[in-house]
Amino acid sequence: MQYGHFDDEAREYIIDTPATPLPWINYLGSENFFSLISNTAGGYSFYKDAKLRRITRYRYNDVPADSGARNYYISLMDGDAEAASPIETWSPAFLPAKTPLDSYRCRHGLGYSVFESSLHGVASSLTAFVPLKANAEINRLDVTNTNDFPIVLDITGSVEWCLWNAVDDSTNFQRNLSTGEVEIERNDDSTLLYHKTEFKERRDHYAFFGVNAATSGFDTDRDSFLGIFNGWDTPQAITEGRAHDSVAHGWYPIAANRVRIRLMPGERSSLVFTLGYVEVDPDEKWDGPASAGIINKRPAHELFARFNTVEKVDAAFRQLREHWTTLLGTYKVSSTDAKLDRMVNIWHQYQCMVTFNMSRSASYYESGTGRGMGFRDSNQDILGFVHLIPERARERIIDIASTQLDDGSAWHQYQPLTKQGNAEIGGGFNDDPLWLIAAVHAYLAETGDVSILTEEVPFNNAEGTQSPLLEHLRRSVAFTLTHTGPHKLPLIGRADWNDCLNLNCFSKDPGESFQTVENINTDVAESVFIAGMFVLYGGQYADIIERYGSACSMSTEQITKETASVRTAVRVMSETVETAGWDGQWFLRAYDAYSHPVGSHADPEGSIYIEPQGMCVMAGIGVQDGKAARALQSVTSRLTSEWGTAILAPAYSTYRIELGEISTYPAGYKENGGIFCHNNPWISIANALIGDDEEAFAIYRRNCPAYVEEHSDIRKVEPYVYSQMVAGPEAANPGEGKNSWLTGTAAWTFVNVSQYLLGIRPTLDGLSVEPHLPGGFDDLSVTRVYRGVTYHIALRRSGERTLSVDGQSVDGSTVPLPDEGVTTVNVLSTF
Repeated sequence: MQYGHFDDEAREYIIDTPATPLPWINYLGSENFFSLISNTAGGYSFYKDAKLRRITRYRYNDVPADSGARNYYISLMDGDAEAASPIETWSPAFLPAKTPLDSYRCRHGLGYSVFESSLHGVASSLTAFVPLKANAEINRLDVTNTNDFPIVLDITGSVEWCLWNAVDDSTNFQRNLSTGEVEIERNDDSTLLYHKTEFKERRDHYAFFGVNAATSGFDTDRDSFLGIFNGWDTPQAITEGRAHDSVAHGWYPIAANRVRIRLMPGERSSLVFTLGYVEVDPDEKWDGPASAGIINKRPAHELFARFNTVEKVDAAFRQLREHWTTLLGTYKVSSTDAKLDRMVNIWHQYQCMVTFNMSRSASYYESGTGRGMGFRDSNQDILGFVHLIPERARERIIDIASTQLDDGSAWHQYQPLTKQGNAEIGGGFNDDPLWLIAAVHAYLAETGDVSILTEEVPFNNAEGTQSPLLEHLRRSVAFTLTHTGPHKLPLIGRADWNDCLNLNCFSKDPGESFQTVENINTDVAESVFIAGMFVLYGGQYADIIERYGSACSMSTEQITKETASVRTAVRVMSETVETAGWDGQWFLRAYDAYSHPVGSHADPEGSIYIEPQGMCVMAGIGVQDGKAARALQSVTSRLTSEWGTAILAPAYSTYRIELGEISTYPAGYKENGGIFCHNNPWISIANALIGDDEEAFAIYRRNCPAYVEEHSDIRKVEPYVYSQMVAGPEAANPGEGKNSWLTGTAAWTFVNVSQYLLGIRPTLDGLSVEPHLPGGFDDLSVTRVYRGVTYHIALRRSGERTLSVDGQSVDGSTVPLPDEGVTTVNVLSTF
């Protein structure tokens, strides 16, 4: 069953009913101001940091779900008198009013959403987007009278303010219910309602909600607007047909603007509602003396004026569309498979951009109140994003590296507003340091910008600790090599990639955090997964030294010595994995705090895990002697179902205190046997590397949203983006998706499909072209912009691998970097 369809030409997903299994959301914004918006206009907005600069309020676990946020009401009035009453009221996005509509559809596009509906002969279109270079969300509401008689409409747009800190807002009521402050600015052609809570003390920012028309009234006090016993579906002010002109003093500040419109037959009217965020110079906070308490509104006026006409909004909307057209021109495929093309060319890269912006901080599953930007997460996100805007990837790498600790370890998360490590979560996730190497290598391969390696970057954001970024990478390698256990495998610490495999936790107390409590630390628990990571990324570090060491002021002797040392360590670690990390038919997952193997055939539960099979084979371990092929065959036979490849099998049936959180989930869900989509691409890449192209693509297809759209009633999550997890074969409801949008699945799957299945992979030496496609894909073309040069690449099946560049045959699979001044390169790759 489907609830909508793709419109590839418009680059939209069109939802035909508000009654989707879950709220199907979109993201607005690409720089500092962001909004989440669902197919019924739910969601929330924030500036940079979803915890510390939350602008509008959202209630997780609310019933009904997704209420609040953007609340728009269209009231058909029984006349034009001041005391006119509403005949009926509805919402252009169905919620919050819930009045049945004659027609409805939601068009989620790239950075915008449009809601089109009709009732009582009134057609409405609500367009929401965040313009480029603007700290504001624009909501343009068009209403058209399709009747053959005139009508009077009252339009009310409203938002509920969050008191800035989203955690404090939902807990500290004894203070917050007394702090709310607003200002009202009512003009002949507009009304702006300002939220200035705490502005007179420690804050230099405020928000506003304005409309570009004369208003018949306003409200800024929630209780006055809603009335007793009412929710946002039935506000008293809407039922009565009049605004109360309420002014909030504490309690719950909101912003509601009411506008009366008179429409002749066939006439259309447009309103622009602007939700804006303003920061002011601390020395220019006030309009007049501070004691008067009148905020400096000049920046708000300037922001509002940028979008206070339909013409200005149209221009900003065109700029946004053009922005995405330019970005998505960086990598484009043309094949006979429309599903592949739409995912690669549109939705997949779009999700990579959103995930880069958000990390795992703000979605309908991640509340934005506890998590900031993940160290591991953000580094991986760069892998799928760096080709789009490499200059922003560079900035992000510097931000991430600045939170690394001087021993090479890292804070597991940091807050995007302060760029300080999140001490509440702490560190000790021993895979974190190696992901920094992965991100830097990807950036270098994409850009060749060696200057990033000499950038002075502090440790733990402490003044006086600056060292070149290359030194940060060096310490990442050193940390792994100096933290090994009895089998000479890397110590797992609190956890590795799998946050729920907590081998040093041993938690007995309800409510205790598995990821921050460390009840035992014997320096015994080891990770085969991190060992595979070290072989892969340790090798990449050696490549960086070998290629760019001289540009980083290293002598030839230093380069030779360090390269040899690291490559020796990589070789030894690879041999260790093949011995201490091998279980006979697959790679072990780890050794626990007692040095007992985890992920072994000797255990009837959790016998095999997916992560080491993917990472170790991607690192090349066991490829020559057949271990890699045997491990991947075991994955296919023991972990793979029609919905994807499970994280482990069989699922744990009891709580294993020595394993931690992983064994707390019901069988088939999350880390206990769920299909963790994030690591399915590792298995796909691994199969491509050993030459099993059919299985490599089959793995991709099982997880790809466009290929499973017809099962939307089972999957429940959005059919245009990847989710973190799909319920596994042992679950009560296999195939059910959870945690969509913000997941490393986005980056890794794009790496997989773009660099390994289609085979267009950036390297330090140039663009490698080596497709791994199954039968049925015989003639494709890819356009790839790389280091300022546009590559037109034809991929043709011939049964033999060859490469020609501008008509000249080239040995190997790497296209040599062109001479300076060359703007276009034509490549033919046969396979």
